[in-house]
Amino acid sequence: MLDFSVTFAITIINLAVLFFILRAVLFKPITKFMAERAKKVQDTIDSAQKDRAEARELLASHEEKLKNIKIEADEILRAARENAAKEAELIIKNGKQEAANLAVQTQKQLETERLAALARFNVEAALLVMAASSKLAAREISGEDSRRYANMLLDELAARNGQN
Repeated sequence: MLDFSVTFAITIINLAVLFFILRAVLFKPITKFMAERAKKVQDTIDSAQKDRAEARELLASHEEKLKNIKIEADEILRAARENAAKEAELIIKNGKQEAANLAVQTQKQLETERLAALARFNVEAALLVMAASSKLAAREISGEDSRRYANMLLDELAARNGQN
């Protein structure tokens, strides 16, 4: 029985020595490795949460900027449409004014040309009367005939003038 107690005591001592050796050699490095691994995992999780929060803030910021840009673009488009409408009104107004001025100029030019044509007509009529008078004078027609022919020519020229 003593043999059993000594063996039991040696086994206990062996187990205690083995426990302390394994604890120093195996358990402490594994525990340290596991603690470091857990710390790395926690740091990664914390970093991911921080990055996610920053991404949400950045997304919100970009969405706000996008909204502001859209508002600005709408304002720019509205201003451009207003400017285009004003410019179109100005162009139409100027076009109408130019058309009116052109119509007035054309009317004046037509009146000038009409007066010039009337003056040419009067000159031609006078030449015709003088030519007819000279022909009549060469035939020695009486004064009454001469007046009658001259009036007839003038009436004919007036009738032509009325047709033009």
